[in-house]
Amino acid sequence: MRSYFVLAALALVAGCASNKTTTVDATEANTGVQTAQVVPGSQEDLEQYAGHRVFFGYDQHTLTPQAQSVLRRQAEWLNQNPNVRIQLAGNCDERGTREYNLALGARRAEAARAYLVSLGVDAARITTKSNGKERPFAHGADESAWSQNRNSTTTVAGASS
Repeated sequence: MRSYFVLAALALVAGCASNKTTTVDATEANTGVQTAQVVPGSQEDLEQYAGHRVFFGYDQHTLTPQAQSVLRRQAEWLNQNPNVRIQLAGNCDERGTREYNLALGARRAEAARAYLVSLGVDAARITTKSNGKERPFAHGADESAWSQNRNSTTTVAGASS
């Protein structure tokens, strides 16, 4: 009798499994975490495809080879999403005066903008601003935090009409 219940339970489980079709994302299969589809042209899409932040040296606004690589991927992504507008925000570490860092942040955002435009992105799709040292990404008073705060951050600002 006990064998009968075991066989019945197995048949029930097998029947349920055969009626259900499940598609599992590889990330979900490996981590157990469900992943949502990324919307094309969204901030998440930009971050996954190209990255959204480029970094600068201390007191610098020139683009490093690594920054140029990220911006090339951003230009490619923007060309694939021709209705998307972006905003570039230049950021600085906490050292220096507020006024100096606002000017440096503006130069950083403009350097990223000029490079994107040189790669064929329509300048009308890009706005810039400077946060100076007012919006730190990393908190701390050491080179580890400062190096992360010296950046230009790209944000999807919406779709063009």
